[in-house]
Amino acid sequence: MDTRFVGIPEVTEAPAVAVVVDVMRAFTVAAWAFARGAEKIVLAGSLEEALDLKAGHSDRVALKDGPLVPGFDLVNSPGLLRSADLAGRTVVQKTTAGTVGALAVRDAPLVLCAGFVVAGATAGLLRERGAERVTFVVTGEDGRADEDLACAQYIAGRADGDGADAGGFLRRAAASRAATELAQGVRQGVHPDDVALCLEADRFPFAMVAAQEDSLMVLRPRPVPRPV
Repeated sequence: MDTRFVGIPEVTEAPAVAVVVDVMRAFTVAAWAFARGAEKIVLAGSLEEALDLKAGHSDRVALKDGPLVPGFDLVNSPGLLRSADLAGRTVVQKTTAGTVGALAVRDAPLVLCAGFVVAGATAGLLRERGAERVTFVVTGEDGRADEDLACAQYIAGRADGDGADAGGFLRRAAASRAATELAQGVRQGVHPDDVALCLEADRFPFAMVAAQEDSLMVLRPRPVPRPV
């Protein structure tokens, strides 16, 4: 598999296959939302759009980075989200990096959103689709976030079938700037368990596929059988 690792600013055209990685915390949160029963996640381009997409829809909840503010129901924290009842709900998500990265590649024929919690399933779906050229969008720190790069490299290795062990990649992510800031409370809207929850490799047996639906970028879970 031919792989390319880029930051959001380097996305200049739609790749054939894009894997958008945001470990801490957008796509860990998205995976937990699906695990808590969410039907789909609409990726919003701005806070204003997120509120507009929620307005008038009783089944929708809006989620953002940072502290909770009026109009929003959830914050971008897996630790705070894991007890939410989202059965049958639509989540409207707007974050600083993850949703931005997904929208940057919205014209790609296949867009997957990932963190460590769905890494194995994401690799499995890449193998299932026979992906030959894959662009990994490292969303944090303009492509320099080591937790996202480590996750992308782990997925790439698993997709190539090299039996990559998660341990070294998780240690890199645990030592990253994002993990340090979350652990030290530098960022707002944080639960003490967020870092640990972001570093659970292959927790969920589904990949997350984003596609355009009625002009919106919509994320849905796609079950992927675990290797026997």
